[in-house]
Amino acid sequence: MSRYLVTIGLETHVQLKTATKMFCGCSLRFGAEPNTNVCPVCLGYPGALPVMNREAVRLTVVSGLMLGCGINRHSTFDRKNYFYPDMSKDYQISQNTHPLCVGGGVTIRMPEGERRVRINHIHLEEDAAKINHYARHSGVDFNRCGTPLMEIVSEPDLSSPDEAMAYLQALKQILLYAGVSECNLEEGNMRSDVNISVRPEGQETLGTKVEIKNMNTFKGIYAALEYEIARQLAAVSRGGVIVQETRRWEPDLGETQPMRSKENAHDYRYFPEPDLVPVSLDEALVAEWRAALPELPAARRERMVAEYGIPEYDAGVLADAKENADFFEAAARQCGKGLGKTVSNWFMTEVMRLLSEGGRTIAECALTPEALAELVALVDSRVINGPTAKELLPELFASGGMPGALVKARGLGQVSDVSALEGLVEQALAANPKSAEDYRAGKKAAAGFLVGQVMKLSKGKADPQLVGRLVAEKLAGQA
Repeated sequence: MSRYLVTIGLETHVQLKTATKMFCGCSLRFGAEPNTNVCPVCLGYPGALPVMNREAVRLTVVSGLMLGCGINRHSTFDRKNYFYPDMSKDYQISQNTHPLCVGGGVTIRMPEGERRVRINHIHLEEDAAKINHYARHSGVDFNRCGTPLMEIVSEPDLSSPDEAMAYLQALKQILLYAGVSECNLEEGNMRSDVNISVRPEGQETLGTKVEIKNMNTFKGIYAALEYEIARQLAAVSRGGVIVQETRRWEPDLGETQPMRSKENAHDYRYFPEPDLVPVSLDEALVAEWRAALPELPAARRERMVAEYGIPEYDAGVLADAKENADFFEAAARQCGKGLGKTVSNWFMTEVMRLLSEGGRTIAECALTPEALAELVALVDSRVINGPTAKELLPELFASGGMPGALVKARGLGQVSDVSALEGLVEQALAANPKSAEDYRAGKKAAAGFLVGQVMKLSKGKADPQLVGRLVAEKLAGQA
């Protein structure tokens, strides 16, 4: 039986985080009433002329620099001619011959190791409008029309849905670190066209390409890839022919369906955009943008392991979101050397639990890095114990403030006075003679119960380690 190779390439469209549209001054506020953020330019009225958004150019170049692309110092725009209901002027201003960024790539981590997925180019264009389908009619919302849209075109270097997911997740993380886009898939900030082909093993030329358009969820992309790969493999194994076409994913049916025959570049009748001058970027400007780049996520993970002594797993979780990594590092620096792992533990367990329960990001809560650092330091110096710290954290998370002030105001300091604790231990033993007998009979877990009773008597303020030692000494003396 013949074996077949799967080849996948992705064209990822990313809406850029600008205040206004690509060629006009209309707002990009998400959720506005349909067709309210529009003007003669983005609606394509005759005689209306485009004016280029400089910030969109900068964000595209920054993206290219983050991805290791070469930057074209001379870049041009073209007209891509086609008619759809979502394109009011019957053409799209895009880049065909001279895109802003070329080359580069994304490193993905797979179980078998790291590998590099190459990028062919990144070009800048305007987004189309959004078609909304209802039970008996459809409507076109032109608020989205004209949004600066960056298209990142990968080389056909992927061979499985898992690799495609790793690529998209790594790409999204890099773009979020760069601050070029919200990358919110639910709001359509990030969408992908997926190109798939299969060919017999040993054949150099790629098979016939099928494109799945406008996928805006990672889960949908994964499912569509699984289905389409299986469909193509079943067809060629029976001697069938794959037709070059564009298909859409139908999630309710769990299958791809034909939309139209696949266009080629000549079908769009590209020609240079006559109403825009070329983009010229001097070396000094590109150098300035390069100098302001943030640290790449992969480099940050490695540095955090080395600098704070945390495991690779912790660094991966913390660095997944830039704001979480920023918060952790600020708190860890406050604590000083030796407490990096402790800060990591608190953030990854207690803080992330509170974030998840409240459906918030770290920027949306009142807890500050300084407060978390002080809380960790108070526990480390045995001013308060862990249970007390865990009781304080939700309040700090919701209302802010500093834990030291709360501890002082409420008298929450840990009881570490041996004579005071010995009295509480005596009370616990006297109140629970059966547990003492169980311990002497060999049931060591009884000591834990007695420690708990002492903690209750102290209203949670006793030093648990000291209590454990005193209970063990007292039981040993009675044995």
